[in-house]
Amino acid sequence: MTEKLTTYDPADDLTSDEAVATFMAEAFETSDAGYIAHALGVVARAKGMTRIAGQTGLSREQLYRSFSERGNPTLKTTLAVMKALKIDLTAKPHTQN
Repeated sequence: MTEKLTTYDPADDLTSDEAVATFMAEAFETSDAGYIAHALGVVARAKGMTRIAGQTGLSREQLYRSFSERGNPTLKTTLAVMKALKIDLTAKPHTQN
């Protein structure tokens, strides 16, 4: 008997502000810029890429490209998308482990 596997899309589970905050906090904890950009793209897809494009003045294609796994969004683009997603970027002193 063969099992049929489906592709998991984390955007499907980002249905609340709390889920988005947890998802992004975990992405930031990795300190991996590529993964953080990809995670922002996942959240943008969950919220509606067309809506985010309209709020930021950027094209959907540019957003998909910038926030793909190989994307490299500018800080300006990142901040615009975070503002549209109502995600705050804050700073705190680094604690050494």
